[in-house]
Amino acid sequence: MGKTHERIEGRLRSFIEAQPVFFTATAPLSGDGTVNLSPKGLKGSWVVLDELTVAYLDFAGSTAETVAHLRENGRITLMWCAFEGPPNIVRVHGRGEPVFRDDPRFPDLLARFEGIDVTRHGLRAIVVVTAETVRDSCGYGVPFMKYDEERTLHGSRFAREDDESLSAYFEKKEHIAASMDGLPGVPLPLPPLRVS
Repeated sequence: MGKTHERIEGRLRSFIEAQPVFFTATAPLSGDGTVNLSPKGLKGSWVVLDELTVAYLDFAGSTAETVAHLRENGRITLMWCAFEGPPNIVRVHGRGEPVFRDDPRFPDLLARFEGIDVTRHGLRAIVVVTAETVRDSCGYGVPFMKYDEERTLHGSRFAREDDESLSAYFEKKEHIAASMDGLPGVPLPLPPLRVS
């Protein structure tokens, strides 16, 4: 049975940090708007910042629905589930915010991510999520699936882009600067990525 927790700590934190993939769910306020569900992976691309806050790196993709929804209303749910080991599902329901490259908080947040070369993946923003409700449940219905390794295609594709060419790539995409429902997405052109 499900249980609600006040904080992301102990076994919940360890579980989140050990998973190779998680999912984000967002939606616009409009009742007929497009609900979005996205898988997130790449080892080292999410961190637990404290007992109520998690963050993940928002890399290049074909749309920016999550960013657009967060800019409009901030609602987000993150979900991690065990595909190996004991069954478990952890959900963090909360408020999210995309922190863009030109935000003064960006460098300090970026420093929290270790073990991933952020210059290889077309980093657009860091999404910071403040938990309002943290729940875990049994996960008995989640199948066993074996994790083999990270895919290298994303890094290979975007490693050849610099800030200028990445902005040009995004400007050609229909749903980066604006969502499928016309909400503001990733501000373009991208400010320079400064990595210390």
